[in-house]
Amino acid sequence: MIPVCEPLLTGKEMEFVRDCLETNWISSMGKYIPMFEERFAAFCGATRAVACCNGTAALHLALAALGVGRGDEVILPSFTMVATLNAVLYTGATPVLADSELDTWNMDIDAVRQKITSRTRAIIAVHTYGHPVDMDPLMELAARHGINVVEDAAEAHGAEYKTRRAGSLGHIAAFSFYSNKIITTGEGGMVVTGDAALADRAASLRNHCFGVPRFVHHEMGFNYRMTNIQAAIGCAQMEQADMLVESRIRVARQYQDKLRDMPGLTLPPQAHWAKNVYWMFGILLKDDFGCSMPELQEALRKRGVETRAFFAPMNRQPFFQEQMRETGQDPDSFPNADRLGKNGLYLPSGSGLTEKQIETVAAALGHVREETKP
Repeated sequence: MIPVCEPLLTGKEMEFVRDCLETNWISSMGKYIPMFEERFAAFCGATRAVACCNGTAALHLALAALGVGRGDEVILPSFTMVATLNAVLYTGATPVLADSELDTWNMDIDAVRQKITSRTRAIIAVHTYGHPVDMDPLMELAARHGINVVEDAAEAHGAEYKTRRAGSLGHIAAFSFYSNKIITTGEGGMVVTGDAALADRAASLRNHCFGVPRFVHHEMGFNYRMTNIQAAIGCAQMEQADMLVESRIRVARQYQDKLRDMPGLTLPPQAHWAKNVYWMFGILLKDDFGCSMPELQEALRKRGVETRAFFAPMNRQPFFQEQMRETGQDPDSFPNADRLGKNGLYLPSGSGLTEKQIETVAAALGHVREETKP
């Protein structure tokens, strides 16, 4: 079975982890944590980074550092992973969904504009599957209304918007280092910003808001710390970061060469102003492909190819639909998010994927297409 994604650990990960074990620095203190923070901030073109335990925690910390809370509204795309929605709910704020555009699979800026109210405190720009959001019009819109912009860059390590890297485009950003991400620590996250006050705030919230004296707390914080072992893996990954990013792009180009002429498929977007890093190589089935997305998944599985469906949109999440209706949001008013969720899946996309494996996947896809075409 060709897996959807495997981490690529070909550098000094073992050496750095062994150093943690041999020196007994295995918890949330040690030299690798500030080293990882400094290297990742520089990688993003930002000045500060705050390491934490996972990408969801990074999103929560970013919103909390901005002061988002009860009574506020946060606009986010309906087509995203549930962590984006959950992070807003953790703050007590109201999530307000915006539909996506089919050109980039990212949030539609015109749809965002229509959702802004006097209660809007933040907008979360999700760089879907590694393709950046069109940030200039979004930042201009946010500035006119005094709204903060959070980048959900969990899938966009090394992605660029007009030569600027994801993580340096909004007021604050959140990354994930889950095992399938381009840069991984197994589990882990990072808050990235150019605002020192926001970084200090996120760092305090990450660690229970310890004060002076140490065990006197003037506000509630969280235990969102990253371990030195995770950071050690991250430091090793940073030594190969450019290679890991370019490997994902190589995989995407090889898929594009083999699939661009296959009828019934829409391949991943690539705007002229963007560098898409193709966290996952997604395909969108057209009506004339010949079978549904679940049917294609099963047919590929039988041929030894593992896939994953696109995210189920937030407007279709059972636990959130009641709140949507209570806040005047119609779950049936997000046609593009619904289309992406219904018809999209991604193919094996790991940085270590070989051209032979890609050929196998493309051939399997072609066979299914021939067997099921109208």
